[in-house]
Amino acid sequence: MIIRDFTDNDLYKFSVMNAIQKKFPDAEVVYRFVNRGETAFPEGFGEALRREVDAMRTLFLTDTAEQFMRRRCYYFDNVFFDLLKGFRFNPAEVSVVQDGGRLEVEVRGLWYRTVLWEVPLMAMISELYYRMTGATPAADAEDRAREKARRFVEINAELSEFGTRRRFSFDIQDRVIGILKECMPRVLNGTSNVYMAMRHDLIPMGTHPHEWFMYHGAHYGYRVANEQAMENWVDVYDGYLGIALTDTFTTADFFKSFSTKYAKLFDGLRCDSGDPFDFTERALRYYQMHRIDAKKKTVVYSDSLDLETIARIKSHVAGRLHDVYGVGTFLTNDVGVKPLNIVIKLFEVKPKGETDFLPVVKLSDSPGKYTGDPDEIDLCKRLLKF
Repeated sequence: MIIRDFTDNDLYKFSVMNAIQKKFPDAEVVYRFVNRGETAFPEGFGEALRREVDAMRTLFLTDTAEQFMRRRCYYFDNVFFDLLKGFRFNPAEVSVVQDGGRLEVEVRGLWYRTVLWEVPLMAMISELYYRMTGATPAADAEDRAREKARRFVEINAELSEFGTRRRFSFDIQDRVIGILKECMPRVLNGTSNVYMAMRHDLIPMGTHPHEWFMYHGAHYGYRVANEQAMENWVDVYDGYLGIALTDTFTTADFFKSFSTKYAKLFDGLRCDSGDPFDFTERALRYYQMHRIDAKKKTVVYSDSLDLETIARIKSHVAGRLHDVYGVGTFLTNDVGVKPLNIVIKLFEVKPKGETDFLPVVKLSDSPGKYTGDPDEIDLCKRLLKF
């Protein structure tokens, strides 16, 4: 069984689950697997993945995990922990179809339930692919991790490990995090994976995903999506988990909604696509315009980072704001194989009271990362005037 614990999942899935069940408990959604790299999956992969999905029904929140989350995730209330304790994955929500080397995966059901499938599914697809193709990690994989840790310390880059979704395997992620904690405790902020945080006594890191904003776009309209999404997030978390994701409908549009109120309420911003240097200057100009000390605000850079990119960003930032780096595949799948270029994205939503499903889109600051129906993407761009 690839997923061994209920909390082998990223924090942002639990945090958005909590917000969903408070704000949109009756919303229904559809997620779909997107094979960006057009990887051909081996014969029998679909059946093997189906078995892994079916095995998820046995997982539950253990008393040990609950105690850890209550201590570290203090922003969750008792009602949410009661929900988690009674939660069981329902494999019937997931369909898996393989046609030759082509893999189709769809998740359908109530949003607050199905939201937990994305990260485990991606981790399962990634690890299962390497198992079935006979891939083995390079002999120097641990040495690579130690050298990276040395360099992170050398450039004084604060790091959060974000590598669950495309990891080579659970064991590789576990070993890499152990090495990072051993070699760079001063600059390792934590990990996005709740179970790994518990195993290594680290802080679970994360706030909200693109799907939070995507849903608001379909429910309320694209012009007000960012503002309404931030308002609902603040209403649930009262200032905790305060790093705002900017690029769902492009960062340029986000800043139109990022009023002084939100700039003061949120601890900072997350740069997940586009040019990080342009993003830095835009954020600095914005904070200066609103008379906010940028040095007291955080920017989390998280788009396909490696050591060279991080060093360049850090040199450019030059202490003008608090810079943090969310690093994923570069840490958990740098073992001598080609990482899979895969995502699972929200595609349709049905808010309470709607008779039909509505399409959702994600634009981002990198046109190649647009997801959703092409006609709906065009509509969103026209409404937002770009």
